Amino acid sequence: MGILEKISEIEKEIARTQKNKATEYHLGLLKAKLAKYRAQLLEPSKSASSKGEGFDVMKSGDARVALIGFPSVGKSTFLSLMTSTASEAASYEFTTLTCIPGVIEYKGANIQLLDLPGIIEGAAQGKGRGRQVIAVARTADVIIMMLDATKGEVQRSLLEKELESVGIRLNKHKPNIYFKPKKGGGISFNSTVTLTQCSEKLVQLILHEYKIFNAEVLFREDCSPDEFIDVIVGNRVYMPCLYVYNKIDQISMEEVDRLARKPNSVVIRGPCLTGRLPLCSCGMKLNLDYLLEMLWEYLALTCIYTKKRGQRPDFTDAIILRKGASVEHVCHRIHRSLASQFKYALVWGTSTKYSPQRVGLTHTMEHEDVIQIVKK
Repeated sequence: MGILEKISEIEKEIARTQKNKATEYHLGLLKAKLAKYRAQLLEPSKSASSKGEGFDVMKSGDARVALIGFPSVGKSTFLSLMTSTASEAASYEFTTLTCIPGVIEYKGANIQLLDLPGIIEGAAQGKGRGRQVIAVARTADVIIMMLDATKGEVQRSLLEKELESVGIRLNKHKPNIYFKPKKGGGISFNSTVTLTQCSEKLVQLILHEYKIFNAEVLFREDCSPDEFIDVIVGNRVYMPCLYVYNKIDQISMEEVDRLARKPNSVVIRGPCLTGRLPLCSCGMKLNLDYLLEMLWEYLALTCIYTKKRGQRPDFTDAIILRKGASVEHVCHRIHRSLASQFKYALVWGTSTKYSPQRVGLTHTMEHEDVIQIVKK
């Protein structure tokens, strides 16, 4: 029996097993086996003689955003609209066969946008170049899931299932569980909260399934067995995802309102570059400005402006950093030796109580702050 057949059998058994106190240990073991087989499925084949063709796109700009969706939902049209890159769009499926990068210039930042080929059901098992698409998605900072508003719910659940099965966790945080394998001493289990989903026995069963017999485990929050398995495996990627519903001119206003109110969701309407929708207004570019604002918020970027002594701030060339960056991060971005020569900095902006304020290396910068660095 191959790995795919084993995965299918376990999924069927999980589906037909009732969830109650008596079956929770059995379900926990099944989930651990399922995660192990899926990890084996993602490993490159050792017997493959020739190297497969991937989507090798150099990471550039201040952040990377991946466009994921089924074929013909408007990904290429969206890329052509938001960037200066022309991605081919046509009235047939699988117009895009490789990864096409573009750059969005917004608030002084260069955001790399990747138009990936449409993925189909079973992409995690390698159907329709699905593995290459998902491998690129793992390197992104944010995923934009492009959905057809007329069949958005079905597409969304299928895509979430495909990404979940390869270790991409959308709009979730890393479980607050301390886990450290040891050389001896057995399994030490502890928790700082009351656990309702996991027990010590279930944790031991899951660890034994992974051939781990000596480890230290501390639960700092009430986590499920799936989240504990994610911590053991250790290769999960937690990233924000923005659900974008395109072609909203084909559904009712009530449905548009319902989709727009869902968490992490934006409704848009791009122009019809392919002419496949003769009844729609091709000049429509609805809600794209709000989408960019949401994308900026999800990327958590800040613009920092620099100022030389006796001169006005340079607002033409911003330093783009992650939210929560300190003065030390600004120094490293300007020059790697600047932090060692740092004496103090003057900062103007919302991060200070008064302007200018004299600060040290640990001061946290905020969006659109102005900094003047003084060396020793």
